[in-house]
Amino acid sequence: MAADPADLALCEAIIVMTHKLSQKLIAEEIETKEQLDLLKSIGCNFGRGYWFSKPIPGEEFEK
Repeated sequence: MAADPADLALCEAIIVMTHKLSQKLIAEEIETKEQLDLLKSIGCNFGRGYWFSKPIPGEEFEK
């Protein structure tokens, strides 16, 4: 994600627009700490993806 400046600019624009609308943003498919750190540094509110957990059955999640 960070390797392409155009991708980063697009992410920043989406985050700014979302905040201007008083909304929260969830980034999906975060797979590395570098992606997480970058998204946090540009104001992303929440994230999900393999960095946090692989998919698990609902019963296991509820434990």
